[in-house]
Amino acid sequence: MDKLFRQNQAFAATDWLIDAVIALGAFGFACLQLTLAVNLLIPDDFMRRLMGIQAMVPTAMTVAAIALTTLPLVLRRKFSWAVFAWTLLSWCALQVELNGIALSVVGPLVALFTVASTRPRGEAVAACALAAAVFLFAPAPPDQSRILTQLTAFQNATLALAAAFAGYGLREHQERTRAIEERALAAERTRETEARRRVEEERVSIAREVHDITAHSLSAVSIQAAAAERLVERDPAAAKEAIAEVRRTSKAALEEIRAMIGVLRTGEGPAETAPTEGTERMADLVAYLEGAGVQASLAMEGYDRTVVPAFIDVALYGIAREAVTNIVRHAGASEAFVELTADGAAGCARLAVEDDGRGLAGADVSGDHHGLLGMRERARLLHGAFVAAERAQGGTRIEVSIPLAQKEESHDRSHG
Repeated sequence: MDKLFRQNQAFAATDWLIDAVIALGAFGFACLQLTLAVNLLIPDDFMRRLMGIQAMVPTAMTVAAIALTTLPLVLRRKFSWAVFAWTLLSWCALQVELNGIALSVVGPLVALFTVASTRPRGEAVAACALAAAVFLFAPAPPDQSRILTQLTAFQNATLALAAAFAGYGLREHQERTRAIEERALAAERTRETEARRRVEEERVSIAREVHDITAHSLSAVSIQAAAAERLVERDPAAAKEAIAEVRRTSKAALEEIRAMIGVLRTGEGPAETAPTEGTERMADLVAYLEGAGVQASLAMEGYDRTVVPAFIDVALYGIAREAVTNIVRHAGASEAFVELTADGAAGCARLAVEDDGRGLAGADVSGDHHGLLGMRERARLLHGAFVAAERAQGGTRIEVSIPLAQKEESHDRSHG
């Protein structure tokens, strides 16, 4: 019941000032209407007497009556129903006492507008019906023309309908505006969430690339440094070559990391834009394996780079590099085999990497190993298949199959 008669929302000083101005404006308008409406519309005194209309002269009583029906509007938004009922009943009671054909209905109309614009639809309909009924069936002032009374009643009821529709229209407009603002805020939150998701994906991708570069290069540096340490006394020339290989490998790794950081850098000079490495560097992986003491072979006769999209070619090289790095670091293999094929008719590119090492641990088979997880994720992003399994004769075989015809979103995600 409290919600019906009182708005619990807080009102600022500006809100009270606006309502006070509206109440004073309604009071002034009603005073002008009281003195001018009849006298200006029907200036001839004989015609007014013929129609049963008296010229209105403001008195203290009439001004008080106008004040009773208009000044409570200062509380119209805080107590919308109470102000509406007060102004409507006051107008109805004073209508007869003041011969009130000229007593303005502006107070009840503003109160009705407020109810329709701030309360639910059902309450707005009820208030409109109540106002229309009062205006139509209120007691007529004595000694007044019946025709004029009926016209005035019909006019007041029509104004009540207009005020209710106006208030309801304002309420609908405000609700639509709020809904649009809420949808805009929700869309902004969705865009922020999507942006964070993309940043997270990019962060993971960058971390994977840095892992690939450092793991591949540092493994080679470690192996060559160990070889140089063994050969430094009995074969200085071979040790020197191993040290030179360490220098070349570390330099190449630094250049790759600088290129990656250069692309990420903003506002600090031009970024380096060297193309990402692809399968044209597969021979380097073979050399890397052989430098680590693993006998390696590469088969690329069935691979035509011209029919493979560049982003797939880069992904295949990244997977092959990660697989080769794992062979050197974890497998303890003596032999390795890498094969690349691209079947344009079947629309598929395939990569196979085998070794005769220790095989996969249980955690690796489940995909928990960081290297395997990275390779599987690369293949998944391109709608490809990834299989890592132990060979029957010992060792590990990794197979990757990626379709050449990619969905548009896959291409976008692979390029970040």
